[in-house]
Amino acid sequence: MHPAVTTYLLLTALNLSSVAAPTARPEAGSKAETSNKLNWSFIPDPALPNVLILGDSISIGYTLQVRKLLEGKANVFRPLNSRGDAPQNCSGTTFGVGEVDRWVAGQKWAVIHFNWGLHDLKHVKAPGSNDKSDNPTDPVQATLETYSKNLEQIVAKLKATSAKLIFATTTPVQAGTTNPLREPEAPKAYNAAAIEIAKREGAVINDLFSFCEPQLGKLQMPLNVHFTPEGSKALAEQVAGSILKHLATPPNP
Repeated sequence: MHPAVTTYLLLTALNLSSVAAPTARPEAGSKAETSNKLNWSFIPDPALPNVLILGDSISIGYTLQVRKLLEGKANVFRPLNSRGDAPQNCSGTTFGVGEVDRWVAGQKWAVIHFNWGLHDLKHVKAPGSNDKSDNPTDPVQATLETYSKNLEQIVAKLKATSAKLIFATTTPVQAGTTNPLREPEAPKAYNAAAIEIAKREGAVINDLFSFCEPQLGKLQMPLNVHFTPEGSKALAEQVAGSILKHLATPPNP
């Protein structure tokens, strides 16, 4: 078992022995996800390769900037709501398993850049739900075992598109982040499981966790998994660079 997974499981067991939830300023949420001032529509250039970004509100925060950075090089898409005027949050793997066929339909993808993790590892009132909790005795949305099984199904469906696959590691969680509660050790454990699956299926890794960790204080909002505008800009540059690097490489074997 990967050391990060072992450490996370031990710390989770210790948390479950306590009934007191940590106190902290509530997480404010993603401004990019809820803003009605952003224009998500665009006219793709049929001469350019198509790129799909799949992920939660962290990816929503950088998608439009990635589109701008890759202007003239690729058409950058992400799932939108039924009206097509706002981004859809790809949430956790439990939701992703049921929606991924729809998300990849209708286009020939050159690259799919994807992440799942922050929703899976959050505490909720009932397994699989989005009813968030700050109580460490409540379950996470998807255990490591469930997350791994779900992600295996998702990656298999992504691989079937013949796109080049890039897995972005889940970004760090600061200690004391609540609304919902997430353990700081959890991203490393979930990333370890995801990287093993992604590499086995021929995907490459965009290690956003390692990029963010040493500079988290200047990139991420306090006691919040979401990023400042400067942080989202930095993530966008990392993501655009990874996508551009792999646009010209062969698809996954």
